[in-house]
Formats: sequence, C-alpha cells, structure tokens
Amino acid sequence: MKLISPTDSMFLLGESREHPMHVGSLQLFQPPADAGTEFVREAYEAMLGCTDVQPTFRKHPAFFGPVTNLAWSFDDDVDLEYHFRRSALASPGRVRELLELVSRLHGSLLDRHRPLWEAHLVEGLNDGRYAVYVKFHHSLLDGVSAARLMQRAFTTDPHDDEVRVPWALKPRRRQSGGPGRSPLQLLTGAMGSLTTLGPSTAALARAALLEQQLTLPFQAPKTMFNVRIGGARRVAAQSWSLDRINRIKTATGVTVNDIVLAMSAGALRAYLIEQDALPEAPLVAMVPVNLRKEDQGDGGGNMVGTVLCNLNTHIEDAAKRLEAINVSMCDSKTVFKQLPQVQQLALSAFMTGGLVFALIPGFVRAAPPPFNIVISNVPGAREPLYWRGARMVGNYPLSIALDGQAMNITVTTNAENLDVGLVGCRRSVPHLQRMLGHLETSLSRSSPLLRGG
Repeated sequence: MKLISPTDSMFLLGESREHPMHVGSLQLFQPPADAGTEFVREAYEAMLGCTDVQPTFRKHPAFFGPVTNLAWSFDDDVDLEYHFRRSALASPGRVRELLELVSRLHGSLLDRHRPLWEAHLVEGLNDGRYAVYVKFHHSLLDGVSAARLMQRAFTTDPHDDEVRVPWALKPRRRQSGGPGRSPLQLLTGAMGSLTTLGPSTAALARAALLEQQLTLPFQAPKTMFNVRIGGARRVAAQSWSLDRINRIKTATGVTVNDIVLAMSAGALRAYLIEQDALPEAPLVAMVPVNLRKEDQGDGGGNMVGTVLCNLNTHIEDAAKRLEAINVSMCDSKTVFKQLPQVQQLALSAFMTGGLVFALIPGFVRAAPPPFNIVISNVPGAREPLYWRGARMVGNYPLSIALDGQAMNITVTTNAENLDVGLVGCRRSVPHLQRMLGHLETSLSRSSPLLRGG
C-alpha cells in the first residue's frame, strides 16, 4: 500500500453524487481510407489484449473497515472488459447523440472498489467516424498529466500500426542532472521553502492590496453559475482554427491563453445577457497553471497552481475587453512567477480555498463566490496524431463542475485546431450548447479590426 497525498485525497474527500471528481476527454477519429467494416471491432479487441496494466491504472482507495482515503490499494488483476467498453450510438448517429451519451457517462461516479478510470469506444456515427471517451479520477491524474499520457498512446506517423493504450504505458522517468534526493532531503527542502512562506505571503499581500497587481478571491459577483448543483451533467464541444487565433495574437501582441479567456468572457457575457442575468461587476475566472516541469515525468498525481483573472465582462467592446484581460493576466503572473514552487502551491490554495467552504450548508447561497468559473488551457499536440492509421480529428477535454461552479470551460490544442469542451450542471445551466455560438461570435469580435460586444 501507498499513502494518499493530501492534494490527491482532497479530490476523494470532496466527491459526492452531486460532485463527481473525474476529468475526461472525448476524442473523435477518422478511420483510414482502407479501413474495413470491422476496423473498430478489431481496434477494441487489440486494445483489450494490452494486459500489462501500470500502477496508476491499478489503484483505488483502500478500505480499513469504515475508514478509507488514507492509502492506495493496488489490484493485481484488473478486469479490462469492465474498464474499457464498446458501445454504439442509436440512429441517426449524429454528434448530438454522441454528446448526449457522453453527458450521461460524465455524470456517473467511478466505482471506488475498482481502479478509478474508464474508457468507452463508441461507434455508429453516421459520417463513419468513431469516438473514444475516457475519464480518470482527479486523484489519479491532473488534466495536464492525463493529456500527456494520452498523447503518448498516439503517433504522428499514419503508417505506424503499433497498438498503444494509456493503461499499459510505463511512466517516463524523471530526468536529473545529479544524484537523486532522499526522502529526508526532499522533506528538508520543502520545510526550508515553507519557512519563507510568511514573508512571501506578506509581500504578496502588499503587492495585491497596495499595488493592485493581484485579483483576489471573493471579489466576484454572484451569478447563475454560482449555485448548488445536481449530479447530472451536460457537455458541449467544438473546434476552432488556430490560424484564426494566431492572426489575432500577432495583431494584438497578447497570448493564445488571453484570447481563450477573451473568447470565454465574451461568450459568458452574451449568454448571461440572453438569460437576463449579467451582473454589473465583472466576472472572475480561476485559471489553472501547470507547475509540472518537463523533466518531472507523468507518473500521476497533481501539480497544478492557480491564478485569478478579471474577465472584464462589464466592457462591451470585445477588443478593449481582450486588452484588459491581458493586463489582468500579466499582473497576476508577475506576482506568481516570483515565488518558489512550494509558495506557488500555497498561494494557489489561498486562491481556491473558497471551494472548500462550498461544502458548508448554506455557504454558497449566502456568501459571494471566490470566483465565477474555471477556464483551463491544457497543452495539446502540435501535429496531427494517429492511432493505427486513424486520425484524431477532435480532442475535447471535459472537466469538473462543483457547488458554486456550475459550468467549466477547458480547451486544448489539437494540431491546427483549438478544441473546446464545456461541462455544465444539467439543471443549473440551461441550453449549454448556445455557449458554442457565443464563443464563435466572441472570437470574431476579438480582432482589433472589429469593434462591438
């Protein structure tokens, strides 16, 4: 057995029927031109044959009588036919039916008595494509490490016929320029960083309050997203050309992430106006920041920090809104990057700590939200990816909705596209798919050559 880290146990302790704590992705594949009618069945059977299941995909919380969430238990024999399932869409097999299926799958809990992951191969799309929906409990993998692991199952070579599956991929070893550090050295290093946390926190407070460099929690207005939620989910997904986004980036000098935030801000503004629910004060987004370095491997666990961004939804002009978002993110990142990793994690805990209070009965209803929405940008592939000749034409990340956070927006790059996945509480966020149209309109108006809301 292995002890569960405090960060990972948070996702286990916070889970309930209303709050499934898994992250997932919906991938769309175009079979190769010479694929036969049995291509998907043969792919499924080939993947089931990969039985060398790695430790991350064999673990679940150990049960000590009524006590759990303290240590991991590792199954020696994993029932792959339970974890990896094949199904087909009902006629007419549109993307609409696929998203309805994924909405139901994303709202169901993972079995704590089995390893905490599932994969579903779905055929029956009327255009000949097939899909794979995968979900991992957040205590196993954060979004970035899950994305990296999934990418390793694919290849950039359309003629590569090797069968690779995420559960059988060995973790990449951490690279180091010197000898490994003992547990005692690691603990001593962490304690040394923690001793400076007090002065650093004071310096941050001064920067935030006196120089107004940092967007702080609990300054966000109350919106229709900041309510208690149920357990049912609805998902929506769409792709946008990175060429369009890069043209705006070149013209304005902002980052791709700034444009993603501006797209989201414009869409949220339009959606809330449509619902007659736009507050006067600007919405605030929590933006996860990857703290895992390239040489730290992908063996699981969580290494994510956070900053808060003022989305400036009170600004009608989309181009001016983009400029203001860029300023907000630059200010937050300037403060954040000055800190060592331990203090970055501590600051992130302060930023997101309000989510814990949402577990207190009546808190969400009575208190201002720490922020209004989570908007994540997960690094993705820069080249087209294939699996045994089938090209991955869509890769839509799907994350977590919580009490007080009824909608989530996550994006990733997929070759020449930006793929966007939306997750919302089915009861609290009506007509979630309308956000896709608002995202398109918002992107169109973010160009400095175009003005207006």
